[in-house]
Amino acid sequence: MSKLQNNHVFTSESVSEGHPDKVCDQVSDAILDACLHHDSASKVACETAVTTNFLLNIGEITCCGWEAVDTEAIARQVVKEIGYDREELLFSHDSFDYECRIHPQSCDIAQGVCEGEGLFKEQGAGDQGMMFGYATRSTPSLMPAPIYYSHQLLDHLQCIRKSGDIDYLRPDAKTQVSVLHEQGVPKSITNVVISHQTDEVPLSRIRADLIQVTKDVLGPTGLLNDHTEYFINPTGKFVIGGPHGDAGLTGRKIIVDTYGGVGCHGGGAFSGKDPSKVDRSAAYYARYAAKNVVAAGLADKCEIQVAYAIGVAKPLSINVDTFGTGKVGEQNIQAVLEAGDIFDFRPASIIQDLKLLEPVGWSYRDTSVIGHFGRDLFPWEQTDKAEALRESLGIRERRVA
Repeated sequence: MSKLQNNHVFTSESVSEGHPDKVCDQVSDAILDACLHHDSASKVACETAVTTNFLLNIGEITCCGWEAVDTEAIARQVVKEIGYDREELLFSHDSFDYECRIHPQSCDIAQGVCEGEGLFKEQGAGDQGMMFGYATRSTPSLMPAPIYYSHQLLDHLQCIRKSGDIDYLRPDAKTQVSVLHEQGVPKSITNVVISHQTDEVPLSRIRADLIQVTKDVLGPTGLLNDHTEYFINPTGKFVIGGPHGDAGLTGRKIIVDTYGGVGCHGGGAFSGKDPSKVDRSAAYYARYAAKNVVAAGLADKCEIQVAYAIGVAKPLSINVDTFGTGKVGEQNIQAVLEAGDIFDFRPASIIQDLKLLEPVGWSYRDTSVIGHFGRDLFPWEQTDKAEALRESLGIRERRVA
């Protein structure tokens, strides 16, 4: 059930590209990108782990041209681009120890996800499980306000760090934004938390600079006011950070990656997985469908759950919840989705519809920071099927998000 129903404060966080877990997500997705470049039929489940001066890749990959995928070079390049390029940080692209323990995908799994090889003729889901997609009219991107503004703030901080506008910022950072909702509508930002790795500079300077950045980024929303509280590096110091300050693993920031705790989550991580894994592709498609439902004016909020059995193409169930905001019956929307004419939730159809094997204008690494949802460069963020949904439900008046 959507958390944003009544009058209360809801909080979501975002984490930077230099956060240890996000370092891992980016390396895993960069390796996926490389595999798909050599072989669009690659089956990839790549995990990354980092700690002080060490990076490990493990997992299962089957790729024609695997010998050309230099996982170590990819990992070092990603780490360099993030900004870990100084040995004193105790995690640097040119000095960390590297180890790889990747082997081919299990043949038992392969027979279920390759067309014509399993018990069924068509490509089946890469795993069992349930996935969720969510959309709300709260923000222009149809994302919940707390995660949307947390991402916006962090994205701006990353740009400032890389441009050198604030030269003492280092790669590891988190933001957190709390939004007061009245009847489910964002009314004000009650507090903002920023924990940002820095060089040794006075805390007073850090606080003054980052509060000003917050006002520059979030001020235009009209949600900041004289009562908004700011917590900047609230421990008093954040110099030791990155993989030296905390070990990292792929897939540990699934709430940051999705809706910030609003709505439900099936539990599966995204990064490092090729789109035969419905943990990833079906979650993207469920967001695509939910966003189009809201964009079509069929509801102000929509959450879609889809469930699969491994090796089986047809979803076991599709469920629609509009949290009392629907302009048409949930069962009617669900029937349209189950029919498969507008949104076909079979894995092969998802992959084809979103062109997930040959990304154009985006990469899987692009998804691994600042969330997998809410940015127009991704095909699952388009609202190109809103009118078809309206027509299928016999709605004449057009509503644009």
